[in-house]
Amino acid sequence: MSRDLRLRATFDKAAALYQDARPDYPAELYSDLLAITGLTPPARLLEVGCGPGKATLPLARTGFRITAIELGTALAAQARHRLTAFPDVSVITSAFEEWKPPAGARFDLVYAATAWRWVDPEVKYAKAAKLLPQGGHLAVWNADHAFPADFDPFFTDLQKVLEEMGEGGGGPWPPPPPEDRPDPIAAEFDASGHFTVVGTRRYVWALRYTADEYIALLSTFSGHIAMKPAKNEHLFREIRRRLAARPDGRLTRHWSVILTIGRRL
Repeated sequence: MSRDLRLRATFDKAAALYQDARPDYPAELYSDLLAITGLTPPARLLEVGCGPGKATLPLARTGFRITAIELGTALAAQARHRLTAFPDVSVITSAFEEWKPPAGARFDLVYAATAWRWVDPEVKYAKAAKLLPQGGHLAVWNADHAFPADFDPFFTDLQKVLEEMGEGGGGPWPPPPPEDRPDPIAAEFDASGHFTVVGTRRYVWALRYTADEYIALLSTFSGHIAMKPAKNEHLFREIRRRLAARPDGRLTRHWSVILTIGRRL
């Protein structure tokens, strides 16, 4: 198993923080998803890696019937708690690769929100295709740190701290702005032999964070969950120290999401 797939189990340790610390996905994303796929309630949806229900709730409120698969026991429990008002939503604790769907199960949409990269590439596209009728859809999106031209200089200072810790990532700094970053998933869809891309959309927005809020956010990322405690403690002290010198004590973090939708061949 690759290091990426091993790290996916770390998120369960952050189950109590995840829902509040991670940003909500833009409302426009869900509107575009339904417009491109043509889906209307009560279509049947399958969510891969639902976490605590971050992307499940908006679609459940719309009236869809959803089966949500979640690897982490604590995360699945959080999702069940938040989705108790929706009898047409079920949360199953399992890895997607190991989940055995009921005989003849078919869905109108398989989707994954900030989870698809954690599923075995040798399995995920073929298994999703088997659960969809011809013409059914697979939708994938992921929330990433974005660095537009006007990104907060706080992150250049923080990058220096990370590099001193040996955690700089090794890539160029600053990273390319969101408009120059290609859709990393579209080529996978086409190469899978099971799907053709029928739509992509990009969303960029900014959020303000206090030191406590930003540290809570970082504490939901696999790299930080798996990082040695002494390194996290040093990094978090530096975040607090730098933000304490700002008049409002806050930083601005930009987010970028690319929604990729494929149709089953």
